[in-house]
Amino acid sequence: MDVRMFVSGRRVKKWQFIQLFATCFVLSLMFFWIPIDNHIVSHMKSYSYRYLINSYNFVNDSLSLKRSEDGVPRYQYLINHEDKCQMQDVLLLLFVKTAPENYNRRSAIRKTWGNEKYVCSQLNANIKTLFVLGTPSDPLIRERLQKRLVWEDKMYNDIIQQDFADSFYNLTLKFLLQFSWANRFCPHAKFLMTADDDIFIHMPNLIEYLQSLERIGVQDFWVGRVHRGAPPVRDKRSKYYVSYEMYQWPAYPDYTAGAAYVISGDVAAKVYEASQTLNSSLYIDDVFMGLCANKIGIVPQYHVFFSGEGKTPYHPCIYEKMMTSHGHVEDLQDLWTDATDPKIGLT
Repeated sequence: MDVRMFVSGRRVKKWQFIQLFATCFVLSLMFFWIPIDNHIVSHMKSYSYRYLINSYNFVNDSLSLKRSEDGVPRYQYLINHEDKCQMQDVLLLLFVKTAPENYNRRSAIRKTWGNEKYVCSQLNANIKTLFVLGTPSDPLIRERLQKRLVWEDKMYNDIIQQDFADSFYNLTLKFLLQFSWANRFCPHAKFLMTADDDIFIHMPNLIEYLQSLERIGVQDFWVGRVHRGAPPVRDKRSKYYVSYEMYQWPAYPDYTAGAAYVISGDVAAKVYEASQTLNSSLYIDDVFMGLCANKIGIVPQYHVFFSGEGKTPYHPCIYEKMMTSHGHVEDLQDLWTDATDPKIGLT
């Protein structure tokens, strides 16, 4: 017994030495790379730093804030549906990130993959679809567009809106809206999905996949198109530019593309808690999700049929298995027809 304990202790020390050596090696390389500023070296440096970002707490510690004690929401609801999930067994709570002016996209989604009635009657699953948005950012059309949104919601009862300006630089506020709403009004949903309004979701495939996961009681689940070791963009000309003051590290924690990803209900609750303690000034919402998940120890799973930011090339063999494809607006109805037509064999 003593010998085994001695050997086990030596193995632990050896592994700790290897970790320490690897860390020092990476930091030494970073020291020499600092004066060099180009795209290739940036990715090399970020990927070499990835182990440290994902394995230690110093990134989240540097971005942590004290929790607000007053309990008052930072932004107020302009449109809300508190009873959307009430007293119902919800397999999937589906949030669609949309802009106030994108009525045609929302209309197409309601007729296709976001159609709750179709999913219930044809796929034997209960989903809740909500379009998430802020206020129109253009002051010249704000009042007129807001009146149209109120009318639209009276027709369909599927919009949630808070009084922050709807813009690219407020995407993290839209993220916080989704997770705070889910935590307060639909905490019993088995899965939560967030998607862009130019996404196509093969709902028959997705529902079958989620039902199989529900049967085995999956937890700590986060799936999508994973970005590993991605570096912050330091080019001020890019809309994805992130300053060193906002995020000082050479790499982001692993995260899934914000175009579409799915998490289990237990992860949604934990992410909400983490989101209340992190600095939300980082406006890239999928990276912010990565920070929240990293804080609670959740690792993203790569799924080849989540296309991330890319558009899936159309082919029956691909669409038979695909979950999501990005960059679809005009062809949404055609894709949905193929996905739900048993003669084509895509379901």
